Amino acid sequence: MTHTLFRRGRYDDLKKEFVLLAMCATGITHTGSAGIKKQLFELLQPFPHVNAGEVKTGSVYNADLKDILAGFIDTSVLHYVFVGKKTLIDVLKAVKAADLGISVVVSGVFDEVHTCMRQAGLEPHTVEHGGGVWGNSAKLPPEDVLGVTTMCGHGLVSGNLVLDTVAKVKRGKLTLSEAGERLAQPCICGIFNPKRAEDFVQNLI
Repeated sequence: MTHTLFRRGRYDDLKKEFVLLAMCATGITHTGSAGIKKQLFELLQPFPHVNAGEVKTGSVYNADLKDILAGFIDTSVLHYVFVGKKTLIDVLKAVKAADLGISVVVSGVFDEVHTCMRQAGLEPHTVEHGGGVWGNSAKLPPEDVLGVTTMCGHGLVSGNLVLDTVAKVKRGKLTLSEAGERLAQPCICGIFNPKRAEDFVQNLI
């Protein structure tokens, strides 16, 4: 199970975006793994990304990079958001070559992820599916609001924050870029994509 499976949005946008997380099994492989996870985080830094973070410390939108690097512990989970198949292929090749012995999960449109894996010389170990939304879905916010809120898998970006941010953009209090960054700040782990958030805000204006 992963909190990165439930992103909403248009297929043409979702197929361009890939979320990577890496962790160890608590009580099985996590002891002594802090250095390995920090090494992987540093390995991925040079690749173009729109967000990155470590769930214990924060993302690059709410914590300093030096604090994130200093904050790795054995139970840390690291995250990155990449855009574009070429970037993901390059990332997967680098992860394969590093062979750090750590579990890596990539979330995205299945066909796109599998294509990238094959081109990187990899095969999926496990495939997970999101079960969708159950219950009275009529109570959910509009789809463009959900597109923003579901980019934070822990539910820390509220629909009211999205609407308030849209209102501030309408009044000229925030630019679209500032709106994307504002919406990214509550998401601690770093799987939120502020660039996609800008598009959703624009649609809601």
